[in-house]
Amino acid sequence: MTIATGRRGPAAGAPDLCARTAIDLAALLARGEASAVEVLEAHLGWIDERNPELNAICTLDRDHAFEQARAADDLRRGDPEVAAAKPLLGLPTAIKDLVPTKGIRTTFGSPVFADNVPDFDALLVERIRDAGAVVIGKTNTPEFGAGSQTFNPVFGKTRNPWDSSRTCGGSSGGAAAALASCMLPIADGSDLGGSLRNPASFCSVVGFRPTPGRVPRVPPEQGWDDLAVLGPMGRNVADAALLFSVIAGPDARDPISLPSSATPFHPVEPADLRGLRLAWTPNLGRYAVEREVVEVCEAALPVFRNLGAEVEKAAPDLSGAGHIFRTLRANLFADKLAPLFPRHRDQMKDAVIEEIERGLALTGADVAKAQAERTRLHCRVVSFFERYDALILPAVQVLPFDVDQPYPTEIEGQTMSTYTDWMASCYSITVTGCPAISVPCGVGPTGLPVGLQIATPRGTDRQTLAIARAFEAVAPCGASS
Repeated sequence: MTIATGRRGPAAGAPDLCARTAIDLAALLARGEASAVEVLEAHLGWIDERNPELNAICTLDRDHAFEQARAADDLRRGDPEVAAAKPLLGLPTAIKDLVPTKGIRTTFGSPVFADNVPDFDALLVERIRDAGAVVIGKTNTPEFGAGSQTFNPVFGKTRNPWDSSRTCGGSSGGAAAALASCMLPIADGSDLGGSLRNPASFCSVVGFRPTPGRVPRVPPEQGWDDLAVLGPMGRNVADAALLFSVIAGPDARDPISLPSSATPFHPVEPADLRGLRLAWTPNLGRYAVEREVVEVCEAALPVFRNLGAEVEKAAPDLSGAGHIFRTLRANLFADKLAPLFPRHRDQMKDAVIEEIERGLALTGADVAKAQAERTRLHCRVVSFFERYDALILPAVQVLPFDVDQPYPTEIEGQTMSTYTDWMASCYSITVTGCPAISVPCGVGPTGLPVGLQIATPRGTDRQTLAIARAFEAVAPCGASS
């Protein structure tokens, strides 16, 4: 196995303007060394080259993209002061197809919404546009975001840029694949049971699940729910932090929205790890993890020790996390999709039907019990982080699997009975409410990437980014290294 690897595989042949990091590209634009139109043309040309194979970007809006790029160039020439206040000015991006975009088809990966064109932007999109980004279209996602394998009956499957016979993960799979292949410099995603972290691991990019409430969800659906979050993705931690700084910040319409951070999220410098106590666990003491995944992650541990951190093998007691997650997830699906059910049942995949039916069968007592169990888990996690500054573990329990396989049915001899069982290393962290990031960790003997997950106490988002930045600075092994 190796900790460092190049990006020649997933982004071979990418034009210079596409291969640059988002921060480098933004600086190039700010200096006037390239125009937004030139940057857009380069990315659209590369999309035309790579997307037919990967199917990462499911909808393109070329005409409006060029309108936005020309407007960005006009603003930079006409009002440099205003332009300088827009950190994403001229950077192309595409929005996950679960997020409403005004005037751009938004399908949620479902035939029920195959022709849906919203007349409004979600707040996340408003903020990305206000920061000057050029929104070129949408990235692919599984049906209603259900599952960490990106395929749906509207657009089909998205393939992994490292090996097109493998899945890119999900549900932010289109975003991760587009980043890894240099079709986009930055991308948004969302995460319930691992939908930012899982595809980031599979595609060797960065996916950051922030503390719930850090990125407001407007319009809200279940406003008090804190399992589902929005977050940034990038080819490195700094790029993800750049986008995070744009989309984070309070909004009163989201009832769990958090106040602004006292310290900006961008730029984020590598943390000084001297004296920090880090807990390492290969499996949270309870889950099956493929041997190659564990070996790649363990090979990275000396990086933290060499930076001065103390690394111990330890894990919080997350017993009950599976029951909590499955109960609250089913409740969310039923609340959101029951109005479409059963009239559109024949247009839904089995996994979505199962989630809705399980949710509809729940009683108030079932949900209350799960919430009480989660409260006890929370107290155990708080106690754990009184002893440790961060928890390190594999982001995903398996390597990228066959693109035609809906989900892994077995890990190291242990049967996975549902389509979410194999995601426990992610969804267990979801239940804690802690911020967590998947950062590229290495590539195993089979040539497939592995992500390392770093979680820190609830509310310490900048600490999560800074520790990941410190690791990345010494062991660069992502799509852009």
